[in-house]
Amino acid sequence: MSAVLTSEQQAIRQAAREFADAEIRPHVMEWDEAQCFPREVFRKLGELGFLGTIFPEDYGGAGLSYMDYIGVIEEISAVDGSVGLSLAAHTSLGTNHIFQFGTEEQRRKYVSKLATGEWLAAWGLTEAEAGSDSGGTRSTAVADGDSWVLNGSKNFTTNASVAHVAVLMAVTNRSAGRHGISSFIVELDNPGIRVGKKESKLGMRASDTCTLVMEDCRVPRANLLGAEGDGFVNSMRILDGGRISIAALAIGMARGAFEASLKYAKERRQFGRPIADFEAIQFYLAEMATEIDAARLLTERAAQARDRGEETTRMSAQAKLYASEIGVRVADRAVQIHGGYGYIKDFPVEKFYRDVKLCTIGEGTSEIQKLVIAKSLLTDGT
Repeated sequence: MSAVLTSEQQAIRQAAREFADAEIRPHVMEWDEAQCFPREVFRKLGELGFLGTIFPEDYGGAGLSYMDYIGVIEEISAVDGSVGLSLAAHTSLGTNHIFQFGTEEQRRKYVSKLATGEWLAAWGLTEAEAGSDSGGTRSTAVADGDSWVLNGSKNFTTNASVAHVAVLMAVTNRSAGRHGISSFIVELDNPGIRVGKKESKLGMRASDTCTLVMEDCRVPRANLLGAEGDGFVNSMRILDGGRISIAALAIGMARGAFEASLKYAKERRQFGRPIADFEAIQFYLAEMATEIDAARLLTERAAQARDRGEETTRMSAQAKLYASEIGVRVADRAVQIHGGYGYIKDFPVEKFYRDVKLCTIGEGTSEIQKLVIAKSLLTDGT
């Protein structure tokens, strides 16, 4: 169940589905076991325009809508959430931050390379002491002549060791609190920045997640992204879009788990008949299908509003909250339907179960989404 899609939107989703089936599905468990980032897949995604879906053609992008973008994320993630996650971090966080708040010179220099897949992007806000409290940033940036000098670290940074450029937040005026945090574009071959710990994760293991460490990292003054002191505020706006993509990510994985369960239920026989004949399994499947459709409609509502240029803070949070929690529930039901086979790596639901949990944590935990929604309700009164 989806909103009414144009023939062009259906074709884009179909192209993403066919790519995922041909280029990703045969290697999913291999990449997961080895914690291997699939560089060649991202090169091909760039050639197809899937790394620049939402950016104008003038900057090397495909000039498509947010509705198109979440369709691509869902289709990729229905096969492998790791690829969907890295794609989302590149697009709606790293590249989009430069596109939304960068100067024309910055857009020409960076977005044109990122939208085509020549480069990959990372985005760093989280720190050891600044997780849900993202305003608690400790990394610093000090002006020095024609440069900024950055010191500190960023945790849990998606694409950190495979990206060419990162958008990183650092404090430029400690006394101004959240309004003293600024954003910077940092090229990752800079000698003042290095990749630290690579995380060994429960799921999303083919998606690169590392710490970035800045030690007297000198960047040009021109690499300040947006106005000085606007980094935190702009990051929250970027997360409004990013949370829609995380919702689509969760929906894709939930759909993958559901489709595997539906197929299994029709084939697996117990007591002389397919387990799909049993009411308990039918109820599970009915609930899963309904919840996925509801999550997709919430997510498409937010994407359509974004395409209209509307403010989407509450809608993005609602979509992300519901889709991520439903994703976990659907994956849990999928494992239950598979029984013992759901607990082993010969069947895909085991991986969906591990992967989808991240969606309730990344880009704001479910608890943070509830706070965002409540604040909007209490402020707007509607």
